[in-house]
Amino acid sequence: MSSHTAENQSSLTVDELAFWRSFLAVSVRLTDALDESLQIDNSLTLTDHEILFSLARAQDRRLRMSDLADEVLVSRSRLTYRINRLTEVGYVERQACADDRRGLWATLTDQGAAALSAATPSHEANIRQKFVDPIPKQHRQSMAEIFALMEEKLRSP
Repeated sequence: MSSHTAENQSSLTVDELAFWRSFLAVSVRLTDALDESLQIDNSLTLTDHEILFSLARAQDRRLRMSDLADEVLVSRSRLTYRINRLTEVGYVERQACADDRRGLWATLTDQGAAALSAATPSHEANIRQKFVDPIPKQHRQSMAEIFALMEEKLRSP
């Protein structure tokens, strides 16, 4: 029988807690920095850019709202709020789904595609500067595999 109780097994060590806190700090600061740059340079949020990017990659530049929420990793209510804003500025159109009366499509407009094209070079430069370049090349593949493993575990019920 193990000498560890359930409480001890779930407690983080000092090193594990430091590891977690460093990840959390990097995640929040990186997201905030990328979001701020996009807003200053292009009047888009990071979520807006992800929405436009996902729509641009989709067949016919459109996705069901539920699929878009899953792809962009935001709640349905937050997606609705962002889509409302993107619709107001002419970057996205909403269309009813012919086969599902309750469903809606989000479709990227030409104006939205142009806004995405204008924002992407500086956004990618910021990703390179703030995320890619600080990681030594020899560690990037391992980190990508770790992130993929973690995402797979988090998606599993």
